[in-house]
Amino acid sequence: MKFFEAFANVFRIPDLRKRVLFTLAMLAVYRLGGHIPTPGINTQRWEDFLTRNSGGIFGFFDLFAGGNIRRFTIFALGIMPYITASIILQLLTVVVPTLEKLQKEGELGRRKITQWTRYLTIALSIIQSFGIAQGLQHSNGGFVTNPGWGFVLMTIISLTTGTAFIMWLGEQISDRGIGNGMSLIIFAGIVVGLPNAIQNIYRNTFITREWGPFQMISILIMMVGVVAFIVLVERGERRIPVQYAKRVVGRRVMGGQSTHMPLKVNAGGVIPVIFASSILAFPQTLAGVPFVKNMTWLSNTLASIRHGEPLYYVLFVAGIIFFCFFYVSIIFNPNEAADNMRKYGGFIPGIRPGRNTAEYMNAILTKITVVGGIYLAILCLIPDIMISGIKLQHLPLLGNFMDAYAPRFLLEGLNVNFYFGGTSLLIVVGVAMDTINQVEAQLIMRHYEGFTPRAGRIRGRRSTF
Repeated sequence: MKFFEAFANVFRIPDLRKRVLFTLAMLAVYRLGGHIPTPGINTQRWEDFLTRNSGGIFGFFDLFAGGNIRRFTIFALGIMPYITASIILQLLTVVVPTLEKLQKEGELGRRKITQWTRYLTIALSIIQSFGIAQGLQHSNGGFVTNPGWGFVLMTIISLTTGTAFIMWLGEQISDRGIGNGMSLIIFAGIVVGLPNAIQNIYRNTFITREWGPFQMISILIMMVGVVAFIVLVERGERRIPVQYAKRVVGRRVMGGQSTHMPLKVNAGGVIPVIFASSILAFPQTLAGVPFVKNMTWLSNTLASIRHGEPLYYVLFVAGIIFFCFFYVSIIFNPNEAADNMRKYGGFIPGIRPGRNTAEYMNAILTKITVVGGIYLAILCLIPDIMISGIKLQHLPLLGNFMDAYAPRFLLEGLNVNFYFGGTSLLIVVGVAMDTINQVEAQLIMRHYEGFTPRAGRIRGRRSTF
């Protein structure tokens, strides 16, 4: 009942109601634009081609584009150019002193970096749309109705304008709506597949009888368990106690309080999964090139790291853990945090300020990053194995034994659709949690009760006893 009361309170507050309705309206515009096709494309042939190659990089990017790549709409590039531009500038802040200085200048510096991100997004969109247009023209699939420079120019204008419009929608949601606009756009593209998921479960259980009642219940329990696992770990953090010494400023005594520095278990979010999946998706796409097919040794090598193969999952887990450390090293610098703590008179009880503090934080960060990487790997492997299984029968020496005694659902999967993947679940649950937390903060700030019991209620005009 408290949840429904809090949900009703969202629409009782005029400012919060406007923000929520504005967000929903912008997402509706995004979904509407996702049905406008790019001129000059034979969409039926393109959909047939994408269905045959859904395991490659196209299927991966189609997840973040909300199905717009499959339909080849004006939003086909989706938000990926913006994400790529943001990651590039974030990486450059480590090696370019100018960007590092801007990042430390506060709001003015962030605005400048945001402006450069927009320019880089447009540049990447133009390059990608030009490459897509040229690739479609020179392919043998007959995807283009009227090839030529007119088609290339129209494709560049359509796809680049679509990406710029999505970027504008995301910024408007962030400024005038509720939640992070870019994340909510990806969230909307993934959640739209939920009705198909329900229909797929119903069809396989009650119509085609491919699944028995036990399999259906197992899938539902697994989905609930994975979501609960995500919520548990995403809220997890390691709190380092910090004590600030007392100091006299004029006639006032400053400091003396105890606080903590929170380090999230999964500080990298979904970024390591995106990096690892993108790298492993390129060989799968390359395997379909005729030149590669004619080279036996290269074709066999790429086949061994195809999706579902044991070597693929080994490389996938290794890539996730590597990019967890790589990304965390960019967003958090223990030496810089230790120096800032020392400047303001802070110290960790029992640890000497300076280098010892930095080494202590680095040791803790290493441990929780390993845990975060293993968490992401488990989160992605369990649903992925349910989708397509793991081909243990292809292992050398052990293949025949696995084929004879291993459960078939482990080897072949349960034929659950792509949107049940760990990446999509992580994005959906993470974005939903962040958005609910922002709405909850708005409610508590206005003296209303939040969604969760831990939020409590701040006494005010609506408090009851």
